[in-house]
Amino acid sequence: MTKLVIFCSILGIFAGILAIIDSAFFELETPAPAANAFPQATPQKDINPPEPPRPEQSEVRPRENWRSYTIQRGDNLSRIFSKFKIPPKVLQEILSDDELSSELTALYPGRNIELLVNGNGLLDQLRYHQDKIDTVEVSRTNFGYSITKSSKPLEKRTASAHGIIHSSLYNDAKVAGLSDKLVMEMANIFAWDIDFALEIRVGDEFTVFYEQFYLDDKPHRVGKILAAEFINRGKAHTAVRFTDDNGVAGYYTPDGESLRKAFLRTPVEFARISSHFNLRRRHPVLNKIRAHKGTDYAAPSGTPVRATGKGQISFRGRKGGYGRVVIVQHGQQYSTLYAHMSRFGKPRKGSQIKQGQIIGYVGKSGLATGPHLHYEFRVNGVHHNPLTVKLPNLIPIDQTSMPRFRKDTQTLLAQIRTYRTNTIAKADYPEKTGSIELD
Repeated sequence: MTKLVIFCSILGIFAGILAIIDSAFFELETPAPAANAFPQATPQKDINPPEPPRPEQSEVRPRENWRSYTIQRGDNLSRIFSKFKIPPKVLQEILSDDELSSELTALYPGRNIELLVNGNGLLDQLRYHQDKIDTVEVSRTNFGYSITKSSKPLEKRTASAHGIIHSSLYNDAKVAGLSDKLVMEMANIFAWDIDFALEIRVGDEFTVFYEQFYLDDKPHRVGKILAAEFINRGKAHTAVRFTDDNGVAGYYTPDGESLRKAFLRTPVEFARISSHFNLRRRHPVLNKIRAHKGTDYAAPSGTPVRATGKGQISFRGRKGGYGRVVIVQHGQQYSTLYAHMSRFGKPRKGSQIKQGQIIGYVGKSGLATGPHLHYEFRVNGVHHNPLTVKLPNLIPIDQTSMPRFRKDTQTLLAQIRTYRTNTIAKADYPEKTGSIELD
């Protein structure tokens, strides 16, 4: 009986071991439960994502590539396109119709041109920076190429300068801050009333109001003189700029009289008078008394000679001791003569010329001891001293425009008066007096 109990116990233990082994094998062979069997679990990624678009269906976007090039001497657009392997037909399209295409034919060395070339080697855009302000841009469109020109905005301000003559108009104007352009413009404004070769004195003074243009808040360039005053030998000459109803600008006195006269006072800018009008002068070459019926202006050979008035060239050639001569007829009453020139200008006999137009160049042809211009002024055939003859004025501002003239110029005239009052009170005038020569 005891043996039977022991045997049954052993048999029970062995059956339990078999059950455990069978349970383990069952767990290994059973598949993992389905995802939807555990709704509380984190959703898994979609095992079937949508297919990417086929290559033939996707958009082809060429890679953009801006390239900068500094223009060299002798370059043109065709040569530049060739360097960047841009097809010649592109250049033909750009230069075909647009009026602005001419802006691309004159390329200046040292300036930049930018090209935007896509991955297919086609030109999408072009930018040519003509200077700090102007840019020409070419853009590719569905209809070819278009050209546009843009400019950076300039801010216009009014600037002023004041100076006193100590050595020369040029030097003292530069010290006062005026550019070469403004010095020449000021001299031209008063050229009808002041002989800058003879009449300037130490202690003369000038005041100038002018346009100053700014780019990105920095001075970029100067514009026109708006108002100016030159005190010569104690006499004040005042000029204000005014544009009439026809769009023509000029300089006038505060009373509306034009500063521009029918004749300039001198035919050579900033020359030195070497011989005055003198009916009993001894000729330097012939050494005998011979009337000098004009004024001689000593200047280097090649100095431009300008016509003092509008008219027609009635003579152009050689005339005895005068050498190379040009005679200009100004209507029926006036004529001027220019002699001893080294060569003639472009206008020929019979040509209509403007006031200030170059008709020749200073020389020493004929009976001349050195390079200079001999200038004569005749009224009805009679010689008059060019320095003292009364010059006819041009037409002043008409009465219908005077109200607008006064309104437009009153501020500038008030500024000149204020400026003059303040600067004269502080001025340190030199004791030296006398005439000076201008550079």
